Amino acid sequence: MTLATLLVVVPVAVPLLAAGLALLLGPWPTAQRVLGTAVPTAVVVDAAFLLHRADTQGPVVAQAGGYRVPLGITLVADRFSALVLLVSSIVLLLVVVYAMAQGMRGGTVPSVFHPSHLVLLTGVALSFLTGDLFTLFVGLEIMLMASYALITLRPNRARVRASMTYIVTSLLSSILLLSSVAVVYGLTGTLNLAQLSRRVGDLAPDVQAWLSVMLLLALAIKAAIVPMHWWLPESYPPAPAPVTAIFAALLTKVAVYAIIRTQTLFFPRDEPWTLLLILSAVTLLVGAFGALAQDNLHGALSFLLVSHIGYMLLGLAVSTREGVAASGIYLVHHIVVQACLFCVVGLVEHHRGTASVRRLGGVGATAPVLSMIFLIPALSLGGVPPSDGFIAKLAVLRSAVGTQDPLPLVVAGVGLLTGLLTVAVMARIWSRAFWGEPAAPVPDPDPTDELVLGTGSVMRGMTVATACLMLLGVGVAAGAGPVSDLATRAGEDLRSGAEYRASVLGGEGR
Repeated sequence: MTLATLLVVVPVAVPLLAAGLALLLGPWPTAQRVLGTAVPTAVVVDAAFLLHRADTQGPVVAQAGGYRVPLGITLVADRFSALVLLVSSIVLLLVVVYAMAQGMRGGTVPSVFHPSHLVLLTGVALSFLTGDLFTLFVGLEIMLMASYALITLRPNRARVRASMTYIVTSLLSSILLLSSVAVVYGLTGTLNLAQLSRRVGDLAPDVQAWLSVMLLLALAIKAAIVPMHWWLPESYPPAPAPVTAIFAALLTKVAVYAIIRTQTLFFPRDEPWTLLLILSAVTLLVGAFGALAQDNLHGALSFLLVSHIGYMLLGLAVSTREGVAASGIYLVHHIVVQACLFCVVGLVEHHRGTASVRRLGGVGATAPVLSMIFLIPALSLGGVPPSDGFIAKLAVLRSAVGTQDPLPLVVAGVGLLTGLLTVAVMARIWSRAFWGEPAAPVPDPDPTDELVLGTGSVMRGMTVATACLMLLGVGVAAGAGPVSDLATRAGEDLRSGAEYRASVLGGEGR
C-alpha cells in the first residue's frame, strides 16, 4: 500500500476502529475525550494532505484487497470529495469540542456520544470517498445509524417523538435508495461509479431520464428538498444543540453531495434541467416563508436550512461548469454557517434558558461577545457583502444568469428574493432577541439533568469553539480567490468526468 492510498483509507478506517475503542473506554471519560478529539484532528490533517495531492497530481484511488474494478471497494479522493471532507471534519472537530465544554459543566457528555460521532465521521468520510454506488448507500446508512443514537441522547417526550419522525423518514428514504441501486445494477451490470458513467450513456434516453429522476427522488428526502422536507423542521429543533449542529452541517449536505456526484457523473447535461430548477425555486421559497413564521431560533434556522438547499440545486440545475462549481462553494459555506448558528443557539439557551425569540431580549447587553458570534454568520447566511455567504450566492446567481435561459433567470430572481427574506428573518431575530432591555433568564425546565440552562453566563469553551466556526467562515471569505479557483477546477472535473474515469479504470477509462 502506497502513502497516497493510505491517505484515502485513513478517514474511513481509523474513526471506525476508534469508535469501538471509545465504546470500551466508557468508564474512563477522560480517555474517551482524548480519543474523541484526536481522531477527528487526524482526519483533518489527512484530508488536507488528500486535497493537496488531488489538486496537484489528480485523484487518489484505493482498491480494497487489491481487486480489479468492479470487484472490491473503490475509494476515490478527487478535488471535490477531498474539499468537502476537509471542511466537514474541521466542523465536526469543533462541534465535538463544543459538546464536551457543554457537558462538563453539569457532569460529562453521555458515554455513547464519542463512539456515535466517530461512527458518524466514518459514514461521512465513506460517503464522500466511495467510488461505488452500493458503498455510497452503506456510507449513508452508517451515518444514519450513528445519528439515531445521537438524536435520542438525553431523551424526553419531545425528543422521542422527533426521533420517531426522523427514524421512520430515514428508513423510507433508505428503502427507496436501495431499490434505486438495485435497478441501476439490473440495467447496467455494475455499481462502480466510473463504469456507470460510461454504461448509463449506452441506455435509451428515456431510461436514462427515469434513472436520473429515481436517484434524485431517493436522495431528495435525505437532502430535505421540498416537498420531501417535512421531517427536518420537526426533527432537528428538540435535539441537543451539538447534535443539531452536526445534523444541520452534515446530514443534508452529504445527500446534496451524493446528488451532485451521481447526476454530473451519470447524466451529464448541456442544457438547464427543468425539473431541478422547479424544485430549487420551490425549496427556496417554502423554506424562507416557513422561517418567517417561526418564533423559535431552532425552527427559523431549520427552515432556512431547507431553503438554502435550493441555492445548491440551482447551481447544479444550470448544468454548466460555473454552476457546478458554485454549488460546491455554496456547499462549503453552508456546512460552516449552519453549524455555527446552531451552536450559537445552544449558547443562548445556556445563557437565557430559552430559544424563543419572544422570551429573549437584550442578549447583546448581557453577552456582547455572543452577539457578535451570532451577527457575523447571520449576515453571511443573508448574503451580505463581503461575507462568504455573499460570495457563494453571487457565484450561484451568476451561473444562472450566464445561461441566458428564461427559467434559470426566473429562479435566480427567486434566489434574490430568498436572500432578502433571509435578511428579514435574521434582522427580526437580532432586533427582538439581541437588542432592547435584557429579559430575565428562564428557569431551567429540568434542573435534574446534566444540562444547565438559564445561568445568565456564557461558557468559555462553548464560546471559543463557536468563535472558531465563525472564523472558519471568515477565512473562507478571506480566501475567496483560491477557494473559487479550487471549486472551479473541481467543477470542471465533475462536468467532464474524464479524469475520474481514467484514475479508476486506467487506460480503458479515457
